[in-house]
Amino acid sequence: MRFAAFFLFVSTCSLLFAAHTDMVEGTPQGVVRVQIYEDLQCGDCARFETMLQDKLLPRYGARVTFVHHDFPLGKHDWARLAAIASRWVYEQDPSLGIDFRRELLAEQNSITSQNLKQWIVEFAIRHRLDQKGIVDSLKDSRLAAMVDQDLTVGKTRGISKTPTVLAGGQTFVETVVYEDVAAALNEALK
Repeated sequence: MRFAAFFLFVSTCSLLFAAHTDMVEGTPQGVVRVQIYEDLQCGDCARFETMLQDKLLPRYGARVTFVHHDFPLGKHDWARLAAIASRWVYEQDPSLGIDFRRELLAEQNSITSQNLKQWIVEFAIRHRLDQKGIVDSLKDSRLAAMVDQDLTVGKTRGISKTPTVLAGGQTFVETVVYEDVAAALNEALK
């Protein structure tokens, strides 16, 4: 009984905390919410991001909320820092924060732990963001706590791989097929 009460407390706190930190695409007030747990250094996540931008958002973006959650895997050496920086960019401008994630996923094969900071600074320069602010964000414990919160909530949901996409009551893991997600969304939107 104690565990159930604790889980309810953690879940409630997670929902309250998430309401202010969710990174959202599509319509914020969608009748359906798709939860996307992703690692910014994950190749399958990069492929899912392409599907999201090219197919899912154009078809469902006016009716569905797509929520990005950070789930940096321990095997990736720069994913957590990238997630922290993306939180900072999202706070400056939500649209730009999504662009940051999209660009980083698209260029992940050329990014290493040694050049991540340089990539982040170059992003800041291109988008007229505070260069010192974005570099300082990498050490921001508040932003790190947001990333850790996503990771903790994901683990309590049984998530261990990326991407994990929760859509229309169904779970899609790693190799996500557009037709399967579309079918789940079509059913949920009925």
